[in-house]
Amino acid sequence: MAQDIFLIYARAENGTIGRDGALPWRLPADLKRFKALTMGRPMIMGRKTFDSFPSPLPGRRHIVLTRDESWQAEGAEVVHTVDQALDLAGEGEIAVIGGAEIYGLFAGCADRIELTEIHGDYEGDTFMPRPGSEWRETAREEHAAEGVYPAYAFVTLVRDL
Repeated sequence: MAQDIFLIYARAENGTIGRDGALPWRLPADLKRFKALTMGRPMIMGRKTFDSFPSPLPGRRHIVLTRDESWQAEGAEVVHTVDQALDLAGEGEIAVIGGAEIYGLFAGCADRIELTEIHGDYEGDTFMPRPGSEWRETAREEHAAEGVYPAYAFVTLVRDL
């Protein structure tokens, strides 16, 4: 089965990726990029990430990995193991969208990271380490701060073989 698994997340300089089940910053350009990169693709996520959406995101499959054998939600395809999630996702590009524990589970099989680097420190309760030396940057698009929106960069990293 040919799968192209990528992690997609935004991370502040101090490693923060979330606070109280939400992003600790507002950045419309990041949400637009997220939509473009995930539209029409299966997304694998944890239950808390799924619960953070007001409703399932249109045009995408929501594969939810949870330890809770009885959990169900409208719009969620529930699985309990990494292998079940990958089998259900099928072939092609698969977006792993969080949270931190889910990223950790899929990091070893991901080919790419689509990262939004938020240039600043933010308080949070969910963190991700910097990508390790096995990842090589292949693209970077810097953006200056604008009004209430922080400076950021869209970065693509691929795993060095």
